[in-house]
Amino acid sequence: MHNSSSFVNWFRGSSPYIHAHRNRTFVIYFGGEAILDASLNNLVHDFALLNSLGIRLVLIHGIRPQIDLRLKKQNLPSLFHEQLRITDAAALQCVKEAAGLARVEIESLLSLGVANSPMSGAKIRVISGNFVTAQPQGVINGIDLQYTGKVRHVDKTAIQQQLDLDHVVLISPVGYSPSGDLFNLSAEQLATDVAITLQAEKLILMTEQSCHSIESGQLIAQMTTAETQAFIDHEPRLKFSTKHALQSAIKGCKAGVNRVHILNRKEDGALLTELFSRDGIGTLISSTEFESIRPATLNDIPGILELITPLEQQGLLVARSEEHLEININDYIVIERDGLIIGCTALHKITNSHVGLIACMAIHPDYRKAARGNQLLERLLIKAKQSSLRQLFALSTQTMHWFKERGFQESHFNELPHALQENYDHLRNSKVLKKNVI
Repeated sequence: MHNSSSFVNWFRGSSPYIHAHRNRTFVIYFGGEAILDASLNNLVHDFALLNSLGIRLVLIHGIRPQIDLRLKKQNLPSLFHEQLRITDAAALQCVKEAAGLARVEIESLLSLGVANSPMSGAKIRVISGNFVTAQPQGVINGIDLQYTGKVRHVDKTAIQQQLDLDHVVLISPVGYSPSGDLFNLSAEQLATDVAITLQAEKLILMTEQSCHSIESGQLIAQMTTAETQAFIDHEPRLKFSTKHALQSAIKGCKAGVNRVHILNRKEDGALLTELFSRDGIGTLISSTEFESIRPATLNDIPGILELITPLEQQGLLVARSEEHLEININDYIVIERDGLIIGCTALHKITNSHVGLIACMAIHPDYRKAARGNQLLERLLIKAKQSSLRQLFALSTQTMHWFKERGFQESHFNELPHALQENYDHLRNSKVLKKNVI
């Protein structure tokens, strides 16, 4: 029963994300190491599940270890310059073989819908093709990178057409020049360029390790692009792969990608946990704050209702209808965390007076004890001053001390403005608290 209850709670908690992600374009990068790993089936299963939920998927895979293995078998060295492979004619042949076999393996797994699983026989259509035009990297600091290239153009129209047909688009890290030459590309850079071209909702980089603070060892849950750049600048011991992923995230966000997620692909189910839970399991990079306090809009009403309904059922808040919220939406302030409403409050101005009522102070249970209530109250006090209010009242059944600790004084029913007395619910017997606006 406990496991059943946990599953139900998790599934209900994931429903806002399922709705939010539907018909959105996600570009997902995973390295060649993932293809060699025995857990590839689980990862492909997760891709199939995302596709079944209506997410438009573009998958971009790497092949670096596969190329290295082929060169080693031929007793040829793997040559690099500034972390880019020097792709000579022999290495280019290995690139072709590695890309072809990796693509076929991924296509076959997706086409099966993952055998011996609930997605078996899902008939997911996987489309590959020459979506990328490339050009040579050229000579860098005197070193000719030969057939190592960079993205020149991504065929946005062709990719969008396939996504419109509910196909999964799979792109290997190779590109073709107008003259017919083939170039070896950095898969991570390719994924970033594709996400930018498509203006994807999310770019997801599945790397070989999580993004941790060097000093504390703690996972970094989220950063803005400015914070990410500062992190790179002040963490000289960062592994190159982590630094490269963070730089790709900055580039993507600055060019219009809404969110970039950096995930440790070795964590089983990391993709699903990141996308369908409140706090995820990876590092989120965005141009703007991951969490913000702002005035509410009509679009926030479903989120507000989802937040306050359980509290109303417990008798902690007075019940509010959707119609009430629509009429009074300009009174409300919300805390939004990655598209979800996790906190809200309201300041109702009493007609023909300089008095206001603080109402609907609510924080989601998962996000309490982090001073978010204080932040909402500060915003209310600013709003009260801007509205020339002189006094604020609050009615509370169980949080009187919270208000008292923040400068409110216990008052009496007969001190309430007449309009509030008329609407006072004597059955609730709420305590009256007041605070002068300085």
